[in-house]
Amino acid sequence: MKHKPMSFRTRKACYFVLDCVLFAIMSGTVFGQGPVKITLDDAIQLALQHNHSLLAARTTIQQSEAQEVTANLRPNPVFFTDWEYLPLFTPSAWSSTYLNDSTEADAGLSYLFERGKKRERRFQAAKDVTAVTRSLVADNERTLTFQVATVFINVQLAESTLDLAREDLKSYQKTVDLSELRYKRGAISEDDYLKIDLQLLQFQNDVAQAELATAQALSDLRNLLGYESVPAAYDVAGAFDYSPLRGKLEDFQAKALQTRPDYRAAQQGVTGANSQYLLAKANGKQDVTVQANYSHVNAINAASFLVSVPLAIHNRNQGEIARTHFAITQSQEQEEAANNQVLTDVRDAYEGLQTNDRIVQLYRSGYLERAKKDRDISEYAYQRGAVSLLDFLDAERSYRATQLGYRQAIASGLLAEEQLREAVGTRSLQ
Repeated sequence: MKHKPMSFRTRKACYFVLDCVLFAIMSGTVFGQGPVKITLDDAIQLALQHNHSLLAARTTIQQSEAQEVTANLRPNPVFFTDWEYLPLFTPSAWSSTYLNDSTEADAGLSYLFERGKKRERRFQAAKDVTAVTRSLVADNERTLTFQVATVFINVQLAESTLDLAREDLKSYQKTVDLSELRYKRGAISEDDYLKIDLQLLQFQNDVAQAELATAQALSDLRNLLGYESVPAAYDVAGAFDYSPLRGKLEDFQAKALQTRPDYRAAQQGVTGANSQYLLAKANGKQDVTVQANYSHVNAINAASFLVSVPLAIHNRNQGEIARTHFAITQSQEQEEAANNQVLTDVRDAYEGLQTNDRIVQLYRSGYLERAKKDRDISEYAYQRGAVSLLDFLDAERSYRATQLGYRQAIASGLLAEEQLREAVGTRSLQ
């Protein structure tokens, strides 16, 4: 069964509806949905596609490829002509006879033949520069990915801290309300009630500071993603939790030497240095210029052929050859330094991950439950007059400090994982 094609108006209407739906989704207004939420993987992809600093760095690849075209060009031939002894200031002398018998006309063509495979050496050197440029841009992507992950985790930490602050404020508000009731009944003194009421200011301040930290972290993340890539009302998605990452240090180091783009750039730098050395030696070869002329002189037609070669008595490009030879040694040392830096980065990140893992496990070994239990017992006892106000407030502060420390430990563990991924040069560590 054949379907009748849509008319232009129908297609235009469909496109309009589709655009409206996409805009509404990005604005977070479809079917009453909240703000657009992005995962860490989404954030990284958006940054790789829209971050303006990275987009600017990628143009260096196209610039280098354009320089390859320039390096591979052959010399242009040179055409010249002249007509001499024209009677410009004696108009009466103009005649075909005079022009044929008494003037001289020349036309010629010359071409420079490059020796020593100069063009091939230039082209190879330019391609080696492009290879290094690609690796350096890939290293920019690696760095940007780590920056996005770091700020993303900061957003998660700020939002988790905000949830904790709001929860603490809500819980403490109940204590204040109950204390006010007890004060009115004469169960506690006015001084105790005022102390409890004044402590509420700290909880309210914690909420305000957490809201500010969340807003700033989201703004910083949006800047990395590309300001126009997400709407103003957006949020992050994903569990704010930490699970230990298993693996051996030696395996991570071996993988880093295979994947790190900055180390690959150092290796390519050695190849590029050798190309520059070969180019310098090729530039030391003298080129040959071949020229063919046609001349018309005093009614005589003549042809001439010329060949010119510079005599390499003094300048044989000795200085540039020596410089590029030493540059090879320099690039080899830089490669070795990059190798050592990769191994050091991976080891430092691995040790940091192990330390943060132990800290998280300490919190999970029972300190969280103990802090909550101590707070609940103190609150229950205080409400019944079994403990003093200072004991209750101290238990409240210990609970808040433990919960906040646990959230910071989770963030540190996640950041340590991201630092290891950056050190290895890939997000896949398994």
